[in-house]
Amino acid sequence: MQLVVERMLASEGIKRVELGRDEFTKRVWEWKEKYGGTITNQIKRLGASCDWTKEHFTLDDQLSRAVIEAFVRLHERGLIYQGSYMVNWSPNLQTAVSDLEVEYSEESGTLYHIKYRVAGGSSSDYLTVATTRPETLFGDVAIAVNPQDDRYSKYVGMTAIVPMTYGRHVPIISDKNVDKDFGTGVLKISPGHDHNDYLLARKLGLPILNVMNKDGTLNKVAGLYCGLDRFEARKKLWTDLEEMGLAVKKEAHTLRVPRSQRGGEIIEPLVSKQWFVTMEPLAEKALRAVEKGELTIIPERFEKIYNHWLSNIKDWCISRQLWWGHRIPVWYIVGKNPEEDYIVARNADEALEQAQKKYGKDVEIYQDPDVLDTWFSSALWPFSTLGWPDETAEDFKRFYPTTMLETGHDILFFWVARMVMMGIEFTGTVPFSYIYLHGLIRDSQGRKMSKTLGNVIDPLDTIKEFGTDALRFTLALGTAGQDLNLSTERLTSNKAFTNKLWNAGKFILQNLPTQNDSQSWDSILSFEFEKDDCLLKLPLPECWIVSELHSLIDVVTISYDKFFFGDVGRDVYNFFWGDFADWYIEASKARLYQSGGDSVALAQAVLLYVFKNILKLLHPFMPFVTEELWQALPNRKEALIISHWPQISLPRQASAVKKFENLKLLTKAIRNARAEYSVEPAKRISASIVASEEVNQYISGEKEVLALLTRLDLRNVRFANSPPGNVDQSVHLVAGEGLEAYLPLADMIDISAEVQRLSKRLTKMKMEYDGFIARLSSPSFVEKAPKDIVRGVREKAVEAKEKIALTEKRLSLLRSTAPVPDC
Repeated sequence: MQLVVERMLASEGIKRVELGRDEFTKRVWEWKEKYGGTITNQIKRLGASCDWTKEHFTLDDQLSRAVIEAFVRLHERGLIYQGSYMVNWSPNLQTAVSDLEVEYSEESGTLYHIKYRVAGGSSSDYLTVATTRPETLFGDVAIAVNPQDDRYSKYVGMTAIVPMTYGRHVPIISDKNVDKDFGTGVLKISPGHDHNDYLLARKLGLPILNVMNKDGTLNKVAGLYCGLDRFEARKKLWTDLEEMGLAVKKEAHTLRVPRSQRGGEIIEPLVSKQWFVTMEPLAEKALRAVEKGELTIIPERFEKIYNHWLSNIKDWCISRQLWWGHRIPVWYIVGKNPEEDYIVARNADEALEQAQKKYGKDVEIYQDPDVLDTWFSSALWPFSTLGWPDETAEDFKRFYPTTMLETGHDILFFWVARMVMMGIEFTGTVPFSYIYLHGLIRDSQGRKMSKTLGNVIDPLDTIKEFGTDALRFTLALGTAGQDLNLSTERLTSNKAFTNKLWNAGKFILQNLPTQNDSQSWDSILSFEFEKDDCLLKLPLPECWIVSELHSLIDVVTISYDKFFFGDVGRDVYNFFWGDFADWYIEASKARLYQSGGDSVALAQAVLLYVFKNILKLLHPFMPFVTEELWQALPNRKEALIISHWPQISLPRQASAVKKFENLKLLTKAIRNARAEYSVEPAKRISASIVASEEVNQYISGEKEVLALLTRLDLRNVRFANSPPGNVDQSVHLVAGEGLEAYLPLADMIDISAEVQRLSKRLTKMKMEYDGFIARLSSPSFVEKAPKDIVRGVREKAVEAKEKIALTEKRLSLLRSTAPVPDC
């Protein structure tokens, strides 16, 4: 937040140091009040069913009290300490940056080769150092070579003269960690400005020399270059080295550049006094929680990443040189060494009281100007929001620990692991039992969203165009831990799904009796589909859809329990659209509009029963459209969001499912034949269904449904166990094993017109085929044309030959049915 406000002030030509800490903090609070609700509003519009009366902000009084308490307790336990160590430094923000907030990118750079003369040697005695940051040479404290490198062994133990430093000497040492094959095999050691050099210097007892100010300019150690920006100094230094004859060469080199996640600027390794948390004892407990099964990470593959990070954890730098945040609860004594004399207290009064006891009544104190890393307060979130450190608080007793944390996989270490460590440390219990890591939302090309690329998607704009339910459903279909490319095609598809659900609801409501038709409602409500004997009595389509629904409820419930949310969405989508909307709703029209009597009440009851359960299964994904439809249903007793989850292990009839699948296969075969022969949609045709007695029995029992779904002439549908006599004049369909259909051609098309059309088409296809063959018969084409072109022509020739054979076969069939002269 501070970075955002600083940028806003910069656009007005104002720097925060010009305002002062109090005025700047006031401006940040003003910004928070104006814009801080943006994300909350987005979450509300997305339909998050939270108790918004319990919303918290990290700088609320209660949370601030918890942060101070946590710092004090960790310090009392010896887990917080102060020290000067190398950190990642942000020159623009002038604050330390966490290792986790540094992103490395492959960028084009330069490798500079510089001469270091050997002290006391001749003009030919020098070592060439290859470095990507020549401006740090002012901080060199040694030159290192590999002990096995014969090129330089004679210089080990001597000293080298650091260029442009008025003759400052540094020792030439050997160390096995020097890579002989990188650059020249000579390493300049600048422990104040390189993580590896810093560790090597501490191991060897070398001094640490800092050449850089907090704003990225060089300090007085750099001599004539003092005050120059680091990059400006690099250019000037190289020019001067060239003039002095100390520049050997520079060459293009791919660099691994560290940049700040927050501002994007290049991070500077810098030794700085900071506050740290000792992490190893905290990490051990967090590791054991997963090992003992107290904590489960979903998906499981992230468990290895979690374990690796905690097993190799570094101490956490928690101080930030910012003005916005929780002020570090440390006070120093005026006139005393701040590294030795300081007081950790819960407030200024307590600090003054402690200081007066130790240093007398006239003592003066001042608070550390730094603030805590924002992730420090975030790590306490699972319990600080519930009233901790008051463990008798009602919310703490009721809600801690919780069941599941759901968050992005990219903050597994920033936040999740730290919440686990702090939760165990301060409460003795893991804060949650499950960690569900969702993927990142990327643009349609798979790129991370950023303002630089201009591909940031505002959820409110997406909601305006596609609706909240479509957006939620699209996001929820993602696989745990796997990034999701948010494309217009996905959103459009799921908007269509929302519309389909709405239209299905309208159809059902329009076909239900009025509220005051008590007799009809008694009939509808008399069906108890949860009972075996009721299911057994149902006709085939109804028995099928109810059985499939009961299976779906079980599968979906198991998937929800395992957090397989994407599977839930796909399964319900396929059932609703593929089974219920496309098949049962269409089949129900035979009951609603043609049968009359008890069949109408049965169809109404099944439609209502199945649809209500679909709404329940879909509600977590699509709360708005499902609740709206639920509220429109008659005889509802409560809101959908608080209704009971569907029962599991309800009865189903596998035989009915198999039988209806046969009916579907037959329907699809007839529909395909109609489409192939371009039969007008409204035209009724005859059919002979050939199958065993058993199959014919259940299919003929639903001939009204079959006729409705395939536009058959119900008066001319014949069921038999052998083919009809006009086989030669019919289209033969094999719908499944032991299930066939014969459709008279005369019912489907104008045979004479079709023969003429196909004859013309056949002539054209033969001409195209002859053209392909002519090209393939030409040696000049086959030998000189590119291989992929020749292969393409061969494939087209084969395809054309197959089409000719099919067309000739169809023409033969048509001519045998009603011979006509060729035209």
